Amino acid sequence: MIVCIRLLRNIGQFDSVSAGATIPLARLTLVYSENGRGKTTLAAVLRSLATGDPVPIAERRRLAAQHPPHVVVECSGGPPAAIFENNAWNRTLPRLVVFDDVFIDENVHSGLTVQAHHRQNLHELILGAQAVALSRGLQELVAGIETHNRELRVKERAIPWDAKGPYSVDQFCALPGRADIDDAIQEAARALAAAREQDPVRTTPSFQLLNLPVFDLASIERLLRQDLPALDSATLGRVQAHLASIGQGGEAWVADGIRRSAQEQGAVGSDACPFCGQALGGSALIPHYRTYFSDAYASLKRDVSAALAAVNQIHGREVPAGLERALRVTVERRQFWSRFCEVAEVTLDTAAIVRDWEAAREAVVAQLSAKQAAPLEAMQLSAESRTLVARFEAHGDTITAINQRLREANQAIEVTKERVANANPTALADDLARLKAIKARHEPATAGLCNEYLQERAAKEATEQQRNQTKAALEQHRTTVFPGYQTAINLYLPRFNAGFRLDSVTYANTRGGPTCTYNVLINNTPVPIDGSDPVPGEPRSATLSARAIGIPLRSRSSSRRWTRTRTSPIRLSSSTTRFRASTNTGL
Repeated sequence: MIVCIRLLRNIGQFDSVSAGATIPLARLTLVYSENGRGKTTLAAVLRSLATGDPVPIAERRRLAAQHPPHVVVECSGGPPAAIFENNAWNRTLPRLVVFDDVFIDENVHSGLTVQAHHRQNLHELILGAQAVALSRGLQELVAGIETHNRELRVKERAIPWDAKGPYSVDQFCALPGRADIDDAIQEAARALAAAREQDPVRTTPSFQLLNLPVFDLASIERLLRQDLPALDSATLGRVQAHLASIGQGGEAWVADGIRRSAQEQGAVGSDACPFCGQALGGSALIPHYRTYFSDAYASLKRDVSAALAAVNQIHGREVPAGLERALRVTVERRQFWSRFCEVAEVTLDTAAIVRDWEAAREAVVAQLSAKQAAPLEAMQLSAESRTLVARFEAHGDTITAINQRLREANQAIEVTKERVANANPTALADDLARLKAIKARHEPATAGLCNEYLQERAAKEATEQQRNQTKAALEQHRTTVFPGYQTAINLYLPRFNAGFRLDSVTYANTRGGPTCTYNVLINNTPVPIDGSDPVPGEPRSATLSARAIGIPLRSRSSSRRWTRTRTSPIRLSSSTTRFRASTNTGL
């Protein structure tokens, strides 16, 4: 409560007025005077005292005054008194409310219209100081959400659009990482390629295993060591000595002659030499020859010839060319299948294999040929031949490893063919796009941009949660306050003999902030006060007239009506007191 006004100095009409210190102010005090005597200035001083805002006083500093405004008001809450000095109050009176034209302009209407900011201010007036802070906090949170939205748009544009693929920025940033992403992408790409080429996948055969024959050295060595144990030493020595005297190839020549002699004898019944026709019965070597070149000898010769033929057949000069052709087919087939499944590289030095192969074959053939020329001579495989064969057969390990990889590839090919039978290219394309997006999402550069976006989104969600909590608290408060405010207003309107009352006083949330809406009931007809401009030609109502709100009409008649002299006093009256303060200069 204000007890008295001790001093008004250098403010508007008040040069230095201290007479009010002797006039105590009662619960109801009436201040009246002509226009221009300082009533508005006095209201501004009281508003500044209530809010602590120095502007209402500072903007009314008396012209030509040497010192700044100075106010001393005795009021509740002291001592000391409330003092305005050096553009600031030492304390305020927050429970003081000033209802004047400024209040009407800010909270109710301006001129003849009710604008949006009036309804917003009325909303705050109804809420009260504590809830106003809650409402303003809500608006700050709403503004913060808008700031978050702008930042999110900026951070979203920073993420490369081609990296996101078919996903939105939220879906893209939410993609989980995979340690095997490269393998997964490769597998998905192969599955998609196979689905798009179903016919070639179904008809193309799998791999044929490569074949590298070996030399049966054990059989060859047994054959080389074989002789005729039934021959006695005398016969063997006599024949071998004679054959040695004949020279190279003598054994084969004699064996052929004995065979021909036997044929001739069977044909003509004589024992004549096939070469000279002389009788052979008197020759001492003929019996030894016939024993030496017996059926066992012929069988041994046949075995050596068969072994030699087998080597030439299995390891002939055209066989390595077949290996080279098979390898070429395998490489070409791998180029096809590697697009759809995992197929290991097939690398083989066929030139080295063929070179070692031919060397080993020539060595073995040479030894078998020697045995063929001297079947009864026990022989052994030379160390050189063994080395050449071992060098060739060492390539077999490489062929075995390649064949194992080809078997694994054939299994993968079978799986691929089974998948192709029921493949959906569209679904596989979607899977591949998702995997590529996952890889792009977790690239270091993109991951940093996504993390910034997610952090901003989390901050927005936290702000939205605070907004929702504040909004719920404000809603609960407004639900209680607004009906009571309408009831209180309508209680006082009849006392002022008003021909209207308020209805549907409520609140609304808009992008511009929370606002107050209401109807004015005139003749039981609701007139909505929503701040919108009326349509020309439509009925409209004057919300509040200038006289109704106590604004003096500044017309010629009102000028004559009010006496406005520089020496006119300001009369402050109350139920018990009255004082007069003269003024010298005015604004």
